[in-house]
Amino acid sequence: MNSHHPYVSESHEGKPWFEWSIAGCVVVSTVLAAFGYTMAATAILAAAAIVSGAIRLILRDRSPWKVRSVAFDAICGIGLGISLLGLFLSVLFLNH
Repeated sequence: MNSHHPYVSESHEGKPWFEWSIAGCVVVSTVLAAFGYTMAATAILAAAAIVSGAIRLILRDRSPWKVRSVAFDAICGIGLGISLLGLFLSVLFLNH
């Protein structure tokens, strides 16, 4: 049995200022979407996801954003951003 226990405290997982900045992006995106600016809202969410994934990939263990492993965090962040943009563009092209 593995005796290594994962850390669960804020000091080892991430930095609150970075998490609050991502939360701020989500709030701004929600407000923009509520007012009908879906393209801007999607772009903000996608950019926040791609930037957080890239930061995790570049800074590795010094990153202010940590959820799981570096690979998991980077793939989820960058993949979410690209998927959001692709989904938005596909719906946009279907409507035209």
